[in-house]
Amino acid sequence: MVSDFVSVPTKAQVVRPRVMARVALTIVALGFLGVVVVVPVLAVFAKALEDGVFAYLRAVIEADALSAMRLTLWIALLVVPANTALGLAAGWAIGKFEFRGKTLLTSLIEIPFAVSPVISGMLFVLAVGPRSVVGERLLGSGIRIIFAWPGMALATAFVTFGYVARQVITAMETTGRDKEEAALVLGANGWQTFWRVSLPSIRWGLLYGVILCNARAMGEFGGVSVVSGHVRGLTNTLPLYVETLYDDYRFSASFAVASLLVFLAVVTLVAKVLVERKIKVSS
Repeated sequence: MVSDFVSVPTKAQVVRPRVMARVALTIVALGFLGVVVVVPVLAVFAKALEDGVFAYLRAVIEADALSAMRLTLWIALLVVPANTALGLAAGWAIGKFEFRGKTLLTSLIEIPFAVSPVISGMLFVLAVGPRSVVGERLLGSGIRIIFAWPGMALATAFVTFGYVARQVITAMETTGRDKEEAALVLGANGWQTFWRVSLPSIRWGLLYGVILCNARAMGEFGGVSVVSGHVRGLTNTLPLYVETLYDDYRFSASFAVASLLVFLAVVTLVAKVLVERKIKVSS
């Protein structure tokens, strides 16, 4: 009688291929990120400092550059708090309540992610531009929306609205309704329940959405470009000013201003990572 023996792989034989596969995938991912992210970022700073530090400083403190910075910050200061308040309200309603039109509201929140920013800018031109009925009446009252900062703020608000709302919805749905129901049973009213129970439980998710919204607001180009008019010193944000300098063949200056946006992106990334860690710890 002949017995067949089946060899059983050892633990080392099983684990070693997995480790090698993980190392290989990590190397491929780091190489891809190096080519796509690290090298372009370093190239921006290298090009920005090509003519020296003094030329770099002159480029970022020019009158038009400072005007673009102020306008970028001004739009962000208007848009981010407004989107935070509206996104928080929409996220709370969708994440905690059942009502008619909930699916429609959720779909409306997702529209900015599906529509090209350039198309959104064109929509505002059609809706409140100088040739529209609303735009003509506003111009008659001395109010200009398109080719002025109000139109740029509207386009930026539209593009960035979903960032806060989406994060709040996810956080609200994750925490559930048990704590809110317990607070209501104990006698708390709606506002007390929101401020003392709901909001503290989603604070990191809300902050995460605010960080993403602020980064996109400062870096928005497509929609703002359509409604701005590209008036130097008046309707140029930092991304638009970078394009203007590049079109004028002032390459070092354009990369110098672009480095400010890259620096903002790095700061946003660090803040994003820190908030993600807080979310993991709190969950």
